[in-house]
Amino acid sequence: MRVWDAPTRLFHWLLVILVVLSYVSTRLSWMDLHLLSGYAILTLLIFRIAWGFLGSDTARFSHFLRSPLAALRQLGRMHRREPDTQVGHSAAGGWMVVILLALLSVQAGTGLFANDDGATEGPLMKFVSKADSDWLSKIHGINFNILLAAIGLHLAAIAVYAVVKRHSLVKPMITGKKRLPAATPAPRMAHPLKALVILLIAGTAVWVLATRV
Repeated sequence: MRVWDAPTRLFHWLLVILVVLSYVSTRLSWMDLHLLSGYAILTLLIFRIAWGFLGSDTARFSHFLRSPLAALRQLGRMHRREPDTQVGHSAAGGWMVVILLALLSVQAGTGLFANDDGATEGPLMKFVSKADSDWLSKIHGINFNILLAAIGLHLAAIAVYAVVKRHSLVKPMITGKKRLPAATPAPRMAHPLKALVILLIAGTAVWVLATRV
């Protein structure tokens, strides 16, 4: 059964590449590349948030966001080997998505106002004082460490699912398909053209923010 649409899968893997690129470009002091990577991440975040309301069933926040209690109950069953009947994100997985999106939004947002006490400044630094920019730059650095910890937790959960529960979370995010019981209702998939329009709007908004504000 098809459970993940192409736009959601492309968002996921492009984001992985861009986060790695952002980290490497900082370590190597390739700040022009770091800025471009940040703009691309911000574009993807705007797209994903919009897709969370307008996209396919499994991409929508209303489909996978459940109560924190449901997430805790699921975590309590992590040690059990059970049949995989989950369509889309689980309760705990849904909250991890929200946490990662929030941390990435903080990262991209603070980067717009940040500076490195050198030649690199975020495009919106001119709207705040140097002291405020320095404070946001500090948050930018601290938040990235928190983001790395959250990514590590996410990878650990994927490994636990693979080893303990024998559920593959990676393959469906590559192929878009998953083997499920025959009676499972198929999720509705949004048209890819809608995703393209949303992405173009997001990209235009970020381009204006970066070059015209």
